[in-house]
Amino acid sequence: MTPLRRAIDSAAAQLAEAGIDSARYDAEELAAHLVGTERGRLTLLETPGDEFFGRYRDIVAARSQRVPLQHLTGTAAFGPVMLRVGPGVFIPRPETEAILAWATAQPLAARLLIVDLCTGSGALAVALAQHRPAARVIGIDDSDAALAYARRNTERTAVELVRADVTELVSRPGLLAELDRGVDLVVANPPYVPDGNAVEAEVAQHDPPHAVFGGADGMAVIAAVVRLAGRWLRPGGLFAVEHDDTTGPKTVELIKTTGLFEDIEARHDLAGRPRFVTARRGEP
Repeated sequence: MTPLRRAIDSAAAQLAEAGIDSARYDAEELAAHLVGTERGRLTLLETPGDEFFGRYRDIVAARSQRVPLQHLTGTAAFGPVMLRVGPGVFIPRPETEAILAWATAQPLAARLLIVDLCTGSGALAVALAQHRPAARVIGIDDSDAALAYARRNTERTAVELVRADVTELVSRPGLLAELDRGVDLVVANPPYVPDGNAVEAEVAQHDPPHAVFGGADGMAVIAAVVRLAGRWLRPGGLFAVEHDDTTGPKTVELIKTTGLFEDIEARHDLAGRPRFVTARRGEP
């Protein structure tokens, strides 16, 4: 066994002892990050120098303290794109890729207008812009820290970023009024965890609470997102919003009570958990 493989095995055991479910994957990802290669190519490498092993011990120790893997590597994969992330921005999760898969499967025109509410790092906006290069894509968020990452992630794209609070946009309809009844697709991964709910250590210690918690029942920002979608979507436009796995029925009911939407459907993420709701804007 090579020294590199022994180091990775030891790191995986250390991370597993720290309660990290993806211990082997994380140990390999951290090693690959430090040597500047892909995880699948680690077995092809010659033994790195002593400096590597010192740095590797330090970065594994940080991960064992539940610093997110994505903070340590500075990147997060989301569908077909790789995003820059770090302290101050919500790390995109695989669960949200279910919205991406749904959205990219819809038979929409090539030249369309897409709005990504609570865009954070720009994950959905960037991925959708890559899938539909002729579309106009707008990402909206109220966090300066998140938008700093989003700007880096959208540098080589046509995605437009807007700093705005979705709850304020609801109460001030004159803001972004040019979007009224002109948007083809609205997607949102808003803060939706009910206040006080237990979350994993990486979320509790490192994700910004403003991007995680959505009020007493987790519905405060979702309610604003639904109202904006109802205002902005053209007749026939599509809508998808992510929610906590306990609030799917509430989200469906909220959308129904607007009287503006048709084809309302509760959907599941890749793990089979209730995760998002889709709908179609009805005719006036």
